[in-house]
Amino acid sequence: MSSDHSSATPVWFISGCSTGFGRELASQALARGWRVVATARQPGSLSDLVASHADRALAQPLDVTRHDQIDAAVAATLRQFGRIDVLVNNAGYGYQSSIEEGDDAEIRAMFDANVFGLFALTRAILPIMRQQRSGHVFNITSLAGLRGFAGSGYYAATKHAIEGWADALAQECNPLGIQVTNIEPGPFRTDWAGRSLHQTPAVVEDYAETAGARMQSIKDASGKQAGDPARAAKLMLELSLEQNAPLNIALGAAAIRLGTERLQAKIDSIQANEARGLATDFPHAGR
Repeated sequence: MSSDHSSATPVWFISGCSTGFGRELASQALARGWRVVATARQPGSLSDLVASHADRALAQPLDVTRHDQIDAAVAATLRQFGRIDVLVNNAGYGYQSSIEEGDDAEIRAMFDANVFGLFALTRAILPIMRQQRSGHVFNITSLAGLRGFAGSGYYAATKHAIEGWADALAQECNPLGIQVTNIEPGPFRTDWAGRSLHQTPAVVEDYAETAGARMQSIKDASGKQAGDPARAAKLMLELSLEQNAPLNIALGAAAIRLGTERLQAKIDSIQANEARGLATDFPHAGR
C-alpha cells in the first residue's frame, strides 16, 4: 500500500481501457509518471499496458453495470494509492436503429452502461474527491450529446442525459474543488463502429434514406475518421492540470461545426418564439 497521499503524481481512475480513448489515456498518463487504475470488463486485455509500470499501474475488472465490481475497484484503488484525483467516465458503447424499430432490450442495456453505470461509478468516487477537496471528473460524451442524428436517437439520448447531469454535477461540486469536463468527440479512429456499436437494421422502407443511410455511412467511414485518439488523450491530460478547465469541449472539426450549428439553431428557435413563450406566464410573473 502506498503511503503517498499527495497529488504530485495524480491517480487516474479510467473506465473502459481495453481500447480507444481509455487505453490511450492510460498509456499517456503512465508515460508521464502518473498513477493509473485501468479498468476493463476483461482485465487480461490490460496486462501489457500495466506490466512495465507495476508500482504505478493497477488493472481492475470493471463492468460499470455491476455495483459490486465498482465497489471492489474503488476499494482496491484506495488500498494501493490512497486517493483518486481524476475519474474518466469512458466505458460505454453505441446502439443504432430508427426510433420506431429500436429494440427495447438493446436500448435498456445501453442506458445501463452509458448512463446508470456512469452515474453509479461517479457516486462511488465523489466522496473521496469531496474529502480531498480536489478532483476532476471527465465524461466522454459525444457530438451526439449536442445533437441527435437519424439512426442514433437512443444513443444521443444517453449522451444528452450525461450532459444535463454534468451541468448539475458541476454546480454541486465546483465549490468543493472538484472540476467537471464533458469531452464531446466527433468521429475518431477508435474502432468504435467495429468494436462498440450494436445495430438493429432499418428494414422499414420509409426509413431507408434517413436512419438506414446514416447507419451504413457510419460503417463505411470506420478507419477513415479525422480524429486522432492520441491527440485527444494529450489534450485531456493537459486539461487535468488547469485550474479552470472548461465544462464542455468539442473535439474535432465535425463536432465543433455540427455541434455549434445545432446549438445555434436551438437559440434561434427559442428567440424567434420568445413572445409566444412569455405569454404563457401569469401577467407580470418573473419579470
